[in-house]
Amino acid sequence: MAPSDSDAIFSALADPTRRAILSLIGEHEELTAGEIAAHFDSLGRTAVSSHLRILRLAGLVAERRDGRFRHYSVTPTPADAVVAFLTSVYQNSLEQLASAVQGAATPEDVPVGRVEERSA
Repeated sequence: MAPSDSDAIFSALADPTRRAILSLIGEHEELTAGEIAAHFDSLGRTAVSSHLRILRLAGLVAERRDGRFRHYSVTPTPADAVVAFLTSVYQNSLEQLASAVQGAATPEDVPVGRVEERSA
């Protein structure tokens, strides 16, 4: 992932409204700007369109035009790049966690106490 690409992706994801829009689109196969705006009481269509533009320029959503409507869908490739980047950053921590989990006691090793029933 090129630095300018990652900057655009992380900048787009930094805004909670854009994350909410991206999640909403992810829950559906495809949504129009109007359908997205209908889910947000505090946002107008113009604000939603601005957020969608930023998400589209970052490559996080794809736009398909059908007459006067624009349909938006999630583009997985940038998300894969973000996950790969974060995985590489935290790889050492993940390896330590895996070692700790593998070295943890099995359920048979943990003593089980007597459970007392309480009357209601």
